Amino acid sequence: MDSRRLNYLRALDIDVWERRDLAVTQAASEPVRASVAAVAPPAVAVHQVAPAAVSRVVAPPVAAPKVSALRTESKPSTRVPPRDDAVAAMGWDQLVDAVRTCTKCPLHATRTQGVFGVGDRKARWMIIGEAPGADEDSQGEPFVGRAGQLLNSMLRAMGLAREQVFIANVLKSRPPGNRDPRVDETSACLPYLFRQIELVNPTLLLCVGRIAAQTLLETDMPIGKLRGKLHTLPSGRPMIVTYHPAYLLRSPVEKRKSWADLVLALQTFERLSNEARQAT
Repeated sequence: MDSRRLNYLRALDIDVWERRDLAVTQAASEPVRASVAAVAPPAVAVHQVAPAAVSRVVAPPVAAPKVSALRTESKPSTRVPPRDDAVAAMGWDQLVDAVRTCTKCPLHATRTQGVFGVGDRKARWMIIGEAPGADEDSQGEPFVGRAGQLLNSMLRAMGLAREQVFIANVLKSRPPGNRDPRVDETSACLPYLFRQIELVNPTLLLCVGRIAAQTLLETDMPIGKLRGKLHTLPSGRPMIVTYHPAYLLRSPVEKRKSWADLVLALQTFERLSNEARQAT
């Protein structure tokens, strides 16, 4: 295995193993193998361009995982997303203040602070999670704990730095004990997220975790059936779903599937970027 690919796998915290035979000559000739050998990672370089242009991911052709579901797209939802006309008209500064002072649901009484989001406000990639945890509630920034460290590794494996994407959660306030969000809580927070998406105007959304995916797609379908395909939100925004980093920490065997999702996301991003360039 070449060093570049090995670095990708280690950045994603995927175990790399080497077969060892009793014979020295055989051991010396045995190539290093990886648990994700069936999914070849791309070599990616991210180029910064003017805001009016479309950022590009330059990569050689990458073989998609051999799963038929990866070639399908989910139909856009026909539901009407929750809308708040006041929020929909806000600029960045107003939106930040609104999130940090929000009292629209009971969570404001138990949180330390509202967790707005972080990253490049003109990013081509937007990462969407579920809700702040204890570390995020304390620091006021999403994905800063162990799950955040793994997310950073996942981004590096894609050739992206944390500073090059925009990261936000469906909920801006931490539910007590990290319980699942309630319907009234997500309904109160979704207008903030939708406005963030409009302001960032990303090329592709990467949704991590079951709760966030089910909320945005308004479905109770398990994440195992939501991942591996391209979804379209009612706004027309394309989105790829994968496992939450916290789940991957508990179930590292699923990292191979998550890497396949990231490969699909890179391929989708490149296709969308090419289509945008051709349209200009």
